[in-house]
Amino acid sequence: MKAPQDIIIKPIITEKSMDGLQVGKYTFKVAKDANKIEIADAVEKLFNVQVAKVCTMNCNGRTRRVGRYVGKTADWKKAIVTLTEDSKTIEFFDGMF
Repeated sequence: MKAPQDIIIKPIITEKSMDGLQVGKYTFKVAKDANKIEIADAVEKLFNVQVAKVCTMNCNGRTRRVGRYVGKTADWKKAIVTLTEDSKTIEFFDGMF
């Protein structure tokens, strides 16, 4: 079993993800091979909150060009974690909205 720090890579800070904070939805970049159960357990252990639902999506990397050379950024996985009504908020996101 992987450590929670290996599953949750970093938070995603965008306008759309900040709008979800008011309803208890937090967005994270997660390990590509992590499933919903592992993601929920990792968030509960790292932030001491109760998770109600996890939605995941695989995001394809973008094609980038530098002159005549074409490359591709890495594919990654995104998870939107919904907390329960009685759960507290995640302190990291408190000052952002």
